Amino acid sequence: MPAEGTRMARLWEREVGRLPPKRFADAFMASEDFVHSLGIQKRLRNHKGAVNSICFNTSGSLLLSSSDDETAVLWNLEEPASALKFHTGHGNDVLDARFMPLSDDQSIITCGADAEVRRSRIQEGGCVSTDKLADLRYMVTQLAVQPGSHTFFSCVEDGSVWHFDMREKRPRKLFKCGAVRSFDYLSGDTMQLYAIALDPRYPSCFAVSGDDEYVRLYDARKIDLERSKFGIPFEQFCPPDLICNKRDGIAGLAFSQTGELLASYRHDNIYLFSREHGLHFNDFGGIAVEKLPVPRTFKGHENKHAIKGVSFLGPNCDYVTSGSDCGNIFIWRKKDGELIRVMKGDKRIVNCVKQHPTEIVVASCGIDADVKIWAPGDNENPSTARFDEVDSNPSLVRSTGSDSDCSAYVLSARFDSSSSSSDDDDDDDDYDDDDDEEEEEEEEYDDYFDDDDETDGDEDQKDDEWRYMTASQQNMYGQFTSPADRTVQ
Repeated sequence: MPAEGTRMARLWEREVGRLPPKRFADAFMASEDFVHSLGIQKRLRNHKGAVNSICFNTSGSLLLSSSDDETAVLWNLEEPASALKFHTGHGNDVLDARFMPLSDDQSIITCGADAEVRRSRIQEGGCVSTDKLADLRYMVTQLAVQPGSHTFFSCVEDGSVWHFDMREKRPRKLFKCGAVRSFDYLSGDTMQLYAIALDPRYPSCFAVSGDDEYVRLYDARKIDLERSKFGIPFEQFCPPDLICNKRDGIAGLAFSQTGELLASYRHDNIYLFSREHGLHFNDFGGIAVEKLPVPRTFKGHENKHAIKGVSFLGPNCDYVTSGSDCGNIFIWRKKDGELIRVMKGDKRIVNCVKQHPTEIVVASCGIDADVKIWAPGDNENPSTARFDEVDSNPSLVRSTGSDSDCSAYVLSARFDSSSSSSDDDDDDDDYDDDDDEEEEEEEEYDDYFDDDDETDGDEDQKDDEWRYMTASQQNMYGQFTSPADRTVQ
């Protein structure tokens, strides 16, 4: 029998029936062996544009993806060839798609850059009917579904938050998110919203974030619009050094099972907030900024060019993961913020990383028109850069550009310097599969990464950032002026 507590011992216990499969999976996913053993198991190809969101159903038997091509795809992970692809009815990029509870996974809601929220219903025989639930006039950036209910929330580019009940004819606008001018007063200005997330312990409580540095928490049962047309948050979070700097935004949010809250800043790092970091909890108006507790920080990714999610991994939210502008997936240990794995997940940008609800599987998506399934065991060359000690690794460099006062780690090379040349060749061969399809995708990417502009300095940098964005992302950031006048937030 292998030594107690080792991976081989757990495998032996599982094989002889001493360790139930679920307990084995949980124990393995909580270990760093899980993180270091992930590799690409399969690629799901059916979209013709960037994939903006992915979502597992409750059992994990199905995966739902949405894309710039205005479609959604329902994947059976055991039989990917039997995927159901359907047009959502949107007239622009589909930014988010979710399963509705209590529908046997036959009802799917979507939102998009065309300002619509829509429902698609899968009929017998695979036919899909769609209907418009609302036209909210501005881009609808994300959805959040209340588990075990007929209801969900949406956040909108104009700063509004809406509540939908599928048993009612019309949605209800809860409030508009006001810009912070002081901590006891919200001005008449609104802010763009990028993300919304529900607290799994209290489904009526949710967090929103957008184009400033604050995460706001609300309780849908206690929103008082009699005092103001703006919703008053019951708590706010912000790292002490970013308070009132008015130069950043938050693109992704995620709650842990215990109510910890991840926030991914667009020009800074990812931060982990808990109750003791709250500005109201600390009576911020009465104390100095330097006395506020500092949240745990996760450094390494870049989040300037596209709206990216952030997620937990592991049965007890043991790890933190995010995509990056460099095309990699970053995984940090939650308890100390140490970066322990970087995996090549996309040619250019990874938008979203999600964990399977029950199995040792992770899915990712990005600018590439596919969804990648990661798992331990026999799989494709994982094509990863693995960093045991970030500061000493030559493939990571410090960046201290004008976008952020805080240093960030950025990749200066695609692969770890320890990767063998044969590994690189294998990965290149893998990406050269289906040459015609890849050439078609490259033509689409030329619009994002064309470097013909001969301008210099900041103007050139701003124009490069502009090219990374899709039309809907350009609209989200309000960039309608000439390249010389653009200021990417």
